[in-house]
Amino acid sequence: MFKRIALAVAFSPRMEALICEAKRLKEIFDAELFLIHVGEKIPELEKNLESILEKQGLKQNAKLVWKNGNPAKEIIRFSKENQIDLLVAGALKTEGFFKYYIGSVARKIIRKASCSVLMLIEPLEIPTPFEKVVINGTQHDQTPFVIQKGLDWCKADKAKQVYVVNEIKMYGMQMATAGEGGEEEIGNTRRKLVAEEVEYVEKILKTLDKGELRVHIKITCGKWAVELARFAEDIKADLLVVGDEGKLGFLDRLFPHDLEDILSDLPCNVLIVKK
Repeated sequence: MFKRIALAVAFSPRMEALICEAKRLKEIFDAELFLIHVGEKIPELEKNLESILEKQGLKQNAKLVWKNGNPAKEIIRFSKENQIDLLVAGALKTEGFFKYYIGSVARKIIRKASCSVLMLIEPLEIPTPFEKVVINGTQHDQTPFVIQKGLDWCKADKAKQVYVVNEIKMYGMQMATAGEGGEEEIGNTRRKLVAEEVEYVEKILKTLDKGELRVHIKITCGKWAVELARFAEDIKADLLVVGDEGKLGFLDRLFPHDLEDILSDLPCNVLIVKK
């Protein structure tokens, strides 16, 4: 699934935990690992970083890259030039700090990176698998690809609980409740709409290799980005998988409002898969 993984390294209290998480992903996907830091190469910092790499057994198994310049631009350029499949970065869950962080670096990485991006909010020095995974199943052209990649991740990481979350289209519910029908008719319409969205996901799942995964389909109603994040938070998910559909797709359509419903207060780690 990923053959070349890059971790954006910042000298922070969570740096070693992020490196440990990147090492786990390297091992899961049997991938090359690059660590990229944008900033002055100070001997003390270099010694600190190399000490961590040696401690984690990565000194000979990861490539350390130092760059100068604008962090987001250099990280994006490096990822493109080196055909990185997955870019990993740390993120802060707390809304105030995360908005600032998103505005300065992570937002640009998410929008402009040509590869998939994994944002980690609580990296661990002794990493654990992402056991509960939520995959966005909202109807878009790229949804089959998003679900496929989400399942590929779940199989590789041996996830125990996998959910694909779709939505009842709000205009459908509005039409159902705007008529003169009674509660029974509205209920029947709602069940019909739910059945249609379940069928949409089921048709996709029938074409994909699920391995031994048990995949649950969940249908929500409301502002879908909010409901997706809320569901992930309610079940205490470890990972939320969403997609990018280019200039007129998921990320561009959502900025700056809907996506920030997820990003301003992250419910869990987020994987944005890109073709």
